[in-house]
Amino acid sequence: MVRPKKYLGQHFLCDDNIARKIIGCLSADTENLLEIGPGKGILTKYLINTKSFNFKAIEIDQESVEYLITQYPEYREKIIHDDFLKIDLKKLYNSRISLIGNFPYNISSQILFKVLENKNKIQEVVGMFQKEVAERISSESGSRKYGILSVLIQAYYEIEYLFTVNENVFFPKPAVKSAVIRLKRNQVEMLDCDESLFMKIVKAGFNQRRKTLRNSLKNFNFSQPEILGEILSKRAEQLGVKDFVFLTQNVNIETI
Repeated sequence: MVRPKKYLGQHFLCDDNIARKIIGCLSADTENLLEIGPGKGILTKYLINTKSFNFKAIEIDQESVEYLITQYPEYREKIIHDDFLKIDLKKLYNSRISLIGNFPYNISSQILFKVLENKNKIQEVVGMFQKEVAERISSESGSRKYGILSVLIQAYYEIEYLFTVNENVFFPKPAVKSAVIRLKRNQVEMLDCDESLFMKIVKAGFNQRRKTLRNSLKNFNFSQPEILGEILSKRAEQLGVKDFVFLTQNVNIETI
């Protein structure tokens, strides 16, 4: 028996219908699939012997790994005992991959930043998140939920909010609802600006989200401030990805 561990943020999904529904959200052309945090294996049991793609699962919890190997001894090489946040994905797959999982709430943002770091390798993500996080990622500009992760993820991925999941289908039951979303890599290989600077601009804008960008970005020297007046008079939540790219293009890099 695998005991859910609070420090790992484990809430085991117990509903097979939802498990199958999540798996059904994967694209038909999936070739390499990595499950993050399989836990007791409610998704794993439907995925591990599938012949249509190359499946592996990565799990940090020793107890879960031992349980899964006991359940599927012939597939033990597919069950990797490691930390997704630290592992080099190139060691697992040579080509592009998709991710799936019931992601622990306490590291969901870190998982997304790892996705961004590997955006040219990760083509799709189908995952369970805390509903609030899922709404934040998929929110459009103008929404109060729209924030740093919304902009950064939407710069490289198309996002779909697929369905909401009731808290009663987990053990232990979380205090909040969950949601499944899908990220699909868009056609943007690289942004038309300095991507590192883009991230700094986005973070600075939202770190003081109640202020206009003229105030929250006052530490950046814009080379053509006269053409940015309308944008700088807005708040960060009012700007789309293209607006942040335009701002980044107009930063005088020599003054940073």
